[in-house]
Amino acid sequence: MSEIQIGAPLLPILIYPEPVLRKLARPVTSADTEEVRRLVPSMFATMYKAPGIGLAANQIGSLLRVIVVDVAPKEEPAPIALINPEIVAKSEDMATQEEGCLSIPDQYAEVTRPAWVKVRYQDPQGAKQEIEAQGLLSACLQHEIDHLNGVLFVDYLSALKRNMLLRKLAKAQKELKSR
Repeated sequence: MSEIQIGAPLLPILIYPEPVLRKLARPVTSADTEEVRRLVPSMFATMYKAPGIGLAANQIGSLLRVIVVDVAPKEEPAPIALINPEIVAKSEDMATQEEGCLSIPDQYAEVTRPAWVKVRYQDPQGAKQEIEAQGLLSACLQHEIDHLNGVLFVDYLSALKRNMLLRKLAKAQKELKSR
């Protein structure tokens, strides 16, 4: 796997309804450089171990605008760390994909989002970058950027579907705790 995660400590992934998952993350500034340098490798290690394809800083209790994603096959990792990501363009065409979330374990639902996005961000070295994405990467970037804004994939569902899914999650969490 990627050298970016070797030796990095794993972080606990917060589970819904943890309040920090609904909070707005703040922009990373130059004062946060050291924290981001420590955070990014641990976020990758945590995401890969889970296993997942994306992780936002809110999910590990940090309110910095940092996400990590890797939608490539395990044999060929393609990790991307995005600092202060923002969607600067999106298609009018929509696409529906099944989504899940490490903070809402073992629950999945169809979510409709723009099919294509352009995201502007800084890499961990501070360089300005842009990425255009469609398919799984587009959905993943939108999902993780939503986290930074306190939005969860269940917010895209009808009230009935959302309540059913969150009840199933609560039941599963209660069963886990009783073991």
